[in-house]
Amino acid sequence: MPRTPHVKDAPVFKHKAEKGKKNMVRKHENRRDPHRPVKAYKNLEFLTTHSGRPLRILSEFIEPEDRFARHNISDTIVFFGSARIRSRETALQALDSARKHGGDIARAEQTLNMSRYYEEARELSRRMSEWSKGLKGRAKRFVVCTGGGPGIMEAANRGASDAKADNIGLNISLPFEQHENPYLTRELAFEFHYFFMRKFWFAYLAKAVVIFPGGYGTLDEFFELLTLISTQKMTKPMPVLLYGTQYWDEILNLDAMVKYGTISPSDLEMFYRCDTVDDAFTHLTEKLSEYHLSTPGGTM
Repeated sequence: MPRTPHVKDAPVFKHKAEKGKKNMVRKHENRRDPHRPVKAYKNLEFLTTHSGRPLRILSEFIEPEDRFARHNISDTIVFFGSARIRSRETALQALDSARKHGGDIARAEQTLNMSRYYEEARELSRRMSEWSKGLKGRAKRFVVCTGGGPGIMEAANRGASDAKADNIGLNISLPFEQHENPYLTRELAFEFHYFFMRKFWFAYLAKAVVIFPGGYGTLDEFFELLTLISTQKMTKPMPVLLYGTQYWDEILNLDAMVKYGTISPSDLEMFYRCDTVDDAFTHLTEKLSEYHLSTPGGTM
């Protein structure tokens, strides 16, 4: 004789009924009329048009802001530098290959010489990350931030990863497609379309900037930063560290600009030159403690 369901069995049947109803709704959504109008915020064809540009720009402001807040990122230390500088290990392999296979030995030797900056960027990033992790408070302070690509960017992200610290990569889509490096914190890897929105996030969260040897992009970031400081569009104290005196002394002759009167002698005091990890670490920690330890958060 069939068992009569007790009252306590009712929730089981109710659960099955609700599950069946949800499945019916899903099937109904899957059978959605393809000619039915699409909501504007889901219309990718519209969002990629000229008219949709303000929404795309706004998205590159709001989405990073939301993600930084969810991951408790208070502020950053930004590392700039060449994407072409290789690790010592990679440079040694390239030199060995050049010697064995008749390659450009002089170029390989220069790559090896420049690899010191990769290793020193990695070490400085690790030490700064360990220092910032030891600070009191729940917010994540002075998080290492880069452009997310190879070279010096990779070295800095790698150093933070060595310290088991969160780190940020503000990547950008380019015609030759710059790929993100493997040492980024996955949840803090970004892909920007607009250079100016990427630049905003570099500047807004930064409490210090380290400039390693680099090319046009590095020079662009360096001079734009000096422009913001000198015009007082950036009002927060900003320690700017120019790392690698041999390289920068040969590349930049800013004393000539003072000589010809295009900048003031005091403009050369807006950045600090150094050539060792110890010097850089001491300068950064002293300035960050003096200016920013009690003022968390982003600002210009």
